[in-house]
Amino acid sequence: MKTVEQIILIVDDDKANRKMLKELLQEQAKIIFAKNGKQAKELAKKHLPDLILLDVVMPDISGFEVIDTLKNNDKTMNISVIFITGLANDDDEERGFNLGGCDYIYKPFKPNIVIARVMMHLELIRQRKMLDEIAHIDALTGVNNRRKMDLVLKNEVAAIKYKHSNLLVAILDIDYFKQYNDGYGHGAGDVALRQVGQALREIFVRPRDFVARYGGEEFVIVLPDCDKASATIMLSNIVQAIQDKKIKHQYSSVSPQLTVSVGAVVVQSSPSVAVADIMKKADDLLYQAKNDGRNQYCLAELNQPSRLPTAPDVA
Repeated sequence: MKTVEQIILIVDDDKANRKMLKELLQEQAKIIFAKNGKQAKELAKKHLPDLILLDVVMPDISGFEVIDTLKNNDKTMNISVIFITGLANDDDEERGFNLGGCDYIYKPFKPNIVIARVMMHLELIRQRKMLDEIAHIDALTGVNNRRKMDLVLKNEVAAIKYKHSNLLVAILDIDYFKQYNDGYGHGAGDVALRQVGQALREIFVRPRDFVARYGGEEFVIVLPDCDKASATIMLSNIVQAIQDKKIKHQYSSVSPQLTVSVGAVVVQSSPSVAVADIMKKADDLLYQAKNDGRNQYCLAELNQPSRLPTAPDVA
């Protein structure tokens, strides 16, 4: 699991305070600054920092108002916030914690205390993200799991409602996988699932390309900014890539090698499109591909079905 540089947003209207905090923390993380509450909210949404050091008393918008806004926004609600203040007031401290702050640092700054508290919270954030990532990975195949798929698909469908773009959603199923397991054993079946997952990871390498194990021998692929013409190429590549793995399958009536069937939908920008409808359509197309002989894909634009040719068999 690769380490990603963490980001700290320092919010303080006093230039000297910003400079001091930067000097103390610049070796721990990437530092960005906001001079007031308005800037803080804008930069938090833009950069999604790991941690915010937030001054309580500012001339335009107080730190309490800033955190209240952040905690009520889906994009920024999970950002950790440490309040910085020169007021050691129990009521203010209680209010800050109730609003979602995770700690306080008091002015004048004590360098060792600032560094220790910030490093502690950065480490907690690293651990939380690591656990969250593990919780979204399918342990057998190494691709994303159903839980992560639900989150990503919801977000991608929401995104196309507000911009003119296309989204490809595909369900892939390994042909005659029950017979494969029965004939070769479940250990070999697990190996085959890992090989299919690896093939899919090798194909889909753009930052937002998404592959998940849907359950059993099914995988889901979500490709943003993918129109029908691009989809035909990608789907053909999927079917071919699995055959290129040359996984022996003597129990299949389709091919002597393991093959897949795919049902896919290209979703166009629409204010009324629903995730459930997309998945139902992709599932229907998957069964159509199976009924038509397997080892192929069936693609449609939402409510506009279009049959496409079978990928060539590989000897």
